Amino acid sequence: MAGMAQDHPIFTESIRRIRALLGDTGLQPLEQEVLERLVHSSGDPSIAELLRFSEGACEAGLSALQAGAVILTDTEMAAAAIRPMAQRTLGASVRTVLEWAPSFAPSGSTRTAAGLWLAWQELAAVQPAPLVLIGSAPTALEVLLKQVEEGSPRPSLVIGMPVGFVGVPESKRHLAHSDLAQIRLEGTRGGAGLVAAAVNALLRAAAGSDQSPAS
Repeated sequence: MAGMAQDHPIFTESIRRIRALLGDTGLQPLEQEVLERLVHSSGDPSIAELLRFSEGACEAGLSALQAGAVILTDTEMAAAAIRPMAQRTLGASVRTVLEWAPSFAPSGSTRTAAGLWLAWQELAAVQPAPLVLIGSAPTALEVLLKQVEEGSPRPSLVIGMPVGFVGVPESKRHLAHSDLAQIRLEGTRGGAGLVAAAVNALLRAAAGSDQSPAS
């Protein structure tokens, strides 16, 4: 935690300005921290209009992280953005589905989707259940949802923010209609940086830092 004792003045001033731009959001404190981190990462306060939380989602993610849950991402880019915060806070394990992905995409699918399928076969039994972060591949999100619908264990939290135009809004609607604990962005917006920002906010809170992004 020593590395988090003092936020950089630029970061602190950025959060102050973000709060002023957002005004009263009506969000719970943890939700507000996630939102502020997303705005900081994207440079776009309008992202607040797209952000959705299931009831108790942040608390579920927080509890799982404090209990040692694995963070599973769909890209190495997201994992790389999370690992420094994970190490400074809880020492959480950060893995990507690409560790399980085949060398070539199966017919009619993607490497990421195939990797997610295999990863969840192995990690679903781990307790506490992993947090799953999807910032790129809607196909991977669909695979996760299908596995859960077919009886596989549920993740502690899904951060569903795939980016793009093909299959992305549909996968987010599918997630929205599930009863999984979730944080998602509606529409076509998303990306590795945003899922990393969301979980990094939770990592800071889970570590009990006095220097949260909202402070």
